[in-house]
Amino acid sequence: MVEGYLGKLTTEHRMLIHLHDNILPSNQWEAPAALTQAGISAAVHVQRKHVPRTLKRLEKANEIVIHNRHIPGAKQRRKVYSLTSTGRARATLLVEQILSVEVVYQEESVSIREIPRGTRRILEVLSHIDDELRYHEQPIISSIAQASGRASLDAQSSEELVKRMFARAWEDGIITHDEHQLIAEVVEFLGMHPNRIKRLSEEARESIVISPPEDIYLEMLTQALDDNELVDDEMALLETFRGAYGISEETHAKLLNLAIQTPVYPESVQTYLDSLETALVDGIISSDEQAMLATLRKSLSITDQQHANFVAKIRDSIK
Repeated sequence: MVEGYLGKLTTEHRMLIHLHDNILPSNQWEAPAALTQAGISAAVHVQRKHVPRTLKRLEKANEIVIHNRHIPGAKQRRKVYSLTSTGRARATLLVEQILSVEVVYQEESVSIREIPRGTRRILEVLSHIDDELRYHEQPIISSIAQASGRASLDAQSSEELVKRMFARAWEDGIITHDEHQLIAEVVEFLGMHPNRIKRLSEEARESIVISPPEDIYLEMLTQALDDNELVDDEMALLETFRGAYGISEETHAKLLNLAIQTPVYPESVQTYLDSLETALVDGIISSDEQAMLATLRKSLSITDQQHANFVAKIRDSIK
């Protein structure tokens, strides 16, 4: 869940703004990491696995184009994305609309355009604006591509996973080359800032609570399966983890089945699910409960389809 003013914008709109603000260098063989799927994911505050779906939609609408470029520090060329003339026209209109929005800045009403920006990107500025259109000196939400700051709920889950992996690696007092490579693949997949990774490593070392490899793998599976689909990059990471920690195919199958049966939801979704279960204790949802749940869905960004799926799931469990 994305908080503040950014949460009022769709993932597609945040993506258009990001690509509008990060132009692919022409006639060069290199491209910034911000234009990779990991960079886009971190900038727009959504899980990496959800990025391809929106990119495909934009590509189908002829609003983006895909390139293969070398990324500084990466071992091989990566797919990067840029706006077409059609996409840039739409993104420019969207940016103009957003920059004209009136917010409270230092107790005065100003347009977002008037807020001093310096070298900051537009999404960075918007991350300082809350739901009531008030600007704060500190960001409401920070990208995991930034060195510090509170991340979104989805990103917090990713941080916790990386922290548990570090705790496991620090068990014997040293991180081996294989462990380092595995963690590096995970954080590269997530697009996490090196200083944020360093902090997670230090926190894990100071308060080591060692999780069995099977527990960490199960958490990786449940996070990957939050939309009931495993993408290619996730499958590759899971295979690497299995090899590094000696998880057999039999154990993988058992844990995969467990992850499918007992998904781990983001905090916002779990909050709604708990409220829905309470409302359905007597098998029906009263008019007052319907109104309360509708308000909760709006505040927690729960779709009607998610609501219907949860109702069916709860009723199946009651039978």
